[in-house]
Amino acid sequence: MPDYAQLNQFLYEGNAKEVERLVREALAENRPVDEVLNDGLIAGMAVVGEDFKYSTLYVPEVLVAARAMKAGMAILKPLLVADAANHPPRGTLIMGTVKGDLHDIGKNLVCMMAEGAGFKVVDIGVDQPTESFIAAARTHQAHIVGMSALLTTTMPYMKVVIDAFQNEPDLAHVKLVIGGAPVNRMFADEIGADGYGPDAPSSVEMFQRFMAAQ
Repeated sequence: MPDYAQLNQFLYEGNAKEVERLVREALAENRPVDEVLNDGLIAGMAVVGEDFKYSTLYVPEVLVAARAMKAGMAILKPLLVADAANHPPRGTLIMGTVKGDLHDIGKNLVCMMAEGAGFKVVDIGVDQPTESFIAAARTHQAHIVGMSALLTTTMPYMKVVIDAFQNEPDLAHVKLVIGGAPVNRMFADEIGADGYGPDAPSSVEMFQRFMAAQ
């Protein structure tokens, strides 16, 4: 049985080389790809996200851990893609950081976890205007659009995006969700968002609930 606790620890420390080694060893033991992803990588990154949230870790440490996770994901992704070919995606998710905000750590974590959970994820990047969210939703026939912000000064732009979607009848079915360190459920309700994700795991669970309700 792979030592997922050790893998979690190496990821937390940002030791990409050891993360790669343990991921390969787990696959060599014929462990299921989703098990390696969830128990080995996502579980470790969830701790990183939680510690970042409570200022136990800071941006440099989180970036190093994220690079270690990407090293593991580089090994798993071809296998996940092959598996996805036999299983239709649970839904299509557009993710982006709103205009004026260049932060992407939380967004990237949500994208990785959602992809691992079986969603087709389209990451449109940071500093994105309303038009980019709408265009991506149309182009990719999105079920969910997620917006992220880390700066309190960019939070109001989330309402701009939501209001714009309300003026597009063909996108009325799209669920609009928000997240980020300064965001809370009260703000989400105030601006008319369909959902609020306090952290990456909770966000993915919310996406799954939306799709199950369709």
